[in-house]
Amino acid sequence: MEVIIANESHSKYAEIICETIAESAAVRGTGIARRTPEYITKKMVNGNAVIALDGDKFAGFCYIELWGHGKFVANSGLIVHPDYRGAGLAKKIKHKVFKHSRTKFPDAKVFSITTGLAVMKMNTDLGYKPVPFSELTDDPTFWDGCQTCKNYDVLTRTNRKMCLCTGMLYDPNDKSKEPIKIKEKVFNRLKQIKETMFLKKDKK
Repeated sequence: MEVIIANESHSKYAEIICETIAESAAVRGTGIARRTPEYITKKMVNGNAVIALDGDKFAGFCYIELWGHGKFVANSGLIVHPDYRGAGLAKKIKHKVFKHSRTKFPDAKVFSITTGLAVMKMNTDLGYKPVPFSELTDDPTFWDGCQTCKNYDVLTRTNRKMCLCTGMLYDPNDKSKEPIKIKEKVFNRLKQIKETMFLKKDKK
């Protein structure tokens, strides 16, 4: 198994990457911003993606997005093929793409929005901290990318202040760098409160 910086030669995997991301979102029942094979290919060509391969078989992927004229970076579309889940591959990909982001864009703040507890744990290990959406990029193009998410109405109703996702941020200028550990029980309780709140609004 190798986890490497993707390039143009890996564009043949773009279709299966998009399919795997969509299928995973459907199984989890969570929202996700959809991407096209052309979009994924462009990330590979620009050297802004990481791919995991088992020989010539696709195993996992993640890509880098720039926002706010390079002030912010997001590591998006983290996915592991079903055949390779449960073996710690997602963590290896996450660490690889984070290191690549910090090397290529050293002054950028790295952020994430996620509903996944596993991703939140990986983020905290890397030094991300939970933050309100106001601390993330205000680039409208980023938030427009959420339109394909099934929870987009929640985001618009709150004027982009909150959603079912949790915002997390790595600030290279934050000298403390002390990770805030997020306990699973606390996260699940916060998620339940959010979901209950929005369900009540829907019933009104």
